Amino acid sequence: MKTLHTDIAVIGAGTAGLAAYRAAKAAGLRALLIEGGPYGTTCARVGCMPSKLLIAAAEAAHAAAHTEAFGVHVGGEISVDGAEVMDRVKRERDRFVGFVLEGVENIPSQDKLRGYARFVSDTVLRVDDHTEIQASRVVIATGSRPSVPAPFLALGDRLVVNDDVFAWDELPNRVAVFGPGVIGLELGQALARLGVEVRVFGVSGSLGGISDPQVRQTARRIFQREFYLDPDARVLETTRVGDEVEIRYIALDNSERTERFDYALVATGRRPNIDGLGLENTSLKLNAQGVPLFDRQTMQAGNSPIFIAGDANADAPLLHEAADEGRIAGENAARFPDVRQGLRRAPLGVVFSDPQIALAGESHARLVPGTFVTGAVDFSDQGRSRVMLKNRGMLHVYADIETGRFLGAEMVGPSAEHIGHLLAWAVQQELTVARMLEMPFYHPVIEEGLRTALRDAASKLALAQEALRQSAAETV
Repeated sequence: MKTLHTDIAVIGAGTAGLAAYRAAKAAGLRALLIEGGPYGTTCARVGCMPSKLLIAAAEAAHAAAHTEAFGVHVGGEISVDGAEVMDRVKRERDRFVGFVLEGVENIPSQDKLRGYARFVSDTVLRVDDHTEIQASRVVIATGSRPSVPAPFLALGDRLVVNDDVFAWDELPNRVAVFGPGVIGLELGQALARLGVEVRVFGVSGSLGGISDPQVRQTARRIFQREFYLDPDARVLETTRVGDEVEIRYIALDNSERTERFDYALVATGRRPNIDGLGLENTSLKLNAQGVPLFDRQTMQAGNSPIFIAGDANADAPLLHEAADEGRIAGENAARFPDVRQGLRRAPLGVVFSDPQIALAGESHARLVPGTFVTGAVDFSDQGRSRVMLKNRGMLHVYADIETGRFLGAEMVGPSAEHIGHLLAWAVQQELTVARMLEMPFYHPVIEEGLRTALRDAASKLALAQEALRQSAAETV
């Protein structure tokens, strides 16, 4: 068995791993990038980019079929060629993957090693049966994979996850989607708009990551007008029948139904790729899910020379978070044991449904009741949104009563991806609602809806703060 020595070993060549490798090299240290699977990030291969390509096709089909309200009439029937749709998805997906591969190819060959790594100790790794790595520090950046509940496994090849969708040559006729989170909601709506008959089933009422009950209920009503969606479904039985999936369930009207589908698309979450790393051979403490306990400001696991970044730590499975975490892990691995807090940006999440969903800053679920006020706007009568027939949705903004500082927002509505960015920037700059209202708002734009919500929050803040002053005076 060959033995290699390096300053920093990075396990995984995805977004986080590549960022960690580059940070280590920028610090002037030796770094080795270990990868057992195909090169190319989750985002480029089976995540962000191919899903947006499918969504773009779905939006084109939907727009073409809904022009009459503007007085624009498209002659003839709108048809979707599934083979052409999937051909473009795969061609453009491969193009994005190619950019990632070019970057990996430019890494010196002596800095790359193919194979799956396992820990022998905190600083010794064994890669397959061919190489032992002796490193001063290690960065775990092994990513994640779809998590499939055991009962679905009996469906065999009729069970698909999002990775499989982008390998289709044609669009199927009927698909049941389990899990209306980010992936399930995006793909479910896209398939429905492309002519696939879709049923989307969830549990516990969850929908697109929204925790604000009013915003979530608004989103639920909007999507249910377009395709079958039951976020709190009662699925009685799921079985394989020939080349189909048979599902028996209680429908929204409380009737019992039995339907068959070409596939069951299971989008019930992802799990970190840590189970094959031999973590039991390290000094690391693990949580109940088997993930190493770590400091999310430094990415260090305990006091060890091991750092964990990206989807592997199951903290914030988003590409921009993975890139930041990888950089922080690489920089701290390079300066170990003098680790330092890295820049963690304000939380930002977007669901590319229509209307879109945006979550910025603190979620409603994490706020302490009685310490904040909620400013709201209903987009049903918002000027620019109505002009474009995009007037669906709701925005809630949250502000701290004591300081007036803007805390976060949850939204379903038009241009949410852009408004979400503005709001995340405001959170990171620790702006107050009053300061945000001093910013320019053009007319007519969708952002005027944001101003309405901020004004509502400002009014409620004034009342709440006056109540606090009166309470304090009475106490004295």
